[in-house]
Amino acid sequence: MLLRPLICTAVVWLATLIPAHAQDGSDAELIGELMAFHGSEAIVKAMTTHCYETTGLDETYHQASDDWYLRNIGFLELADRVAERLGGGTPEEVAAAETYGGSQIMSAYNQAEDKDSFCQGFVEQVNDGALDIDKSLPDALKRAQAVAAH
Repeated sequence: MLLRPLICTAVVWLATLIPAHAQDGSDAELIGELMAFHGSEAIVKAMTTHCYETTGLDETYHQASDDWYLRNIGFLELADRVAERLGGGTPEEVAAAETYGGSQIMSAYNQAEDKDSFCQGFVEQVNDGALDIDKSLPDALKRAQAVAAH
């Protein structure tokens, strides 16, 4: 159960939400990818909270979410700075990214035959860093870093 395809789909969808005032098409695409960073955060928050509640309040899930956040907060802040610089990253865009990410992971969970296995596999991916922004969205991260450096 690899969740990267879910995140990639979110990137494509989020790019369609970017306002026309973004400087050009490549800026709009990057803004959408940066909003996917927030979608990734929502995926981790939604699923770790849901699994925590449905697996008997196993603290492993809260710890995984906290650890993910600490590893990724710098990337989230970079995304906000760069998106704003490019004319995007509004609160509405962030909210749309979070809503989309959360709904997609819950849909995947609801379709899973074995919910406990889904949760266990998910938390393992969070803990091993597979869902970290630098691993799940490396190209967008590199582009954001390049924009920030100029």
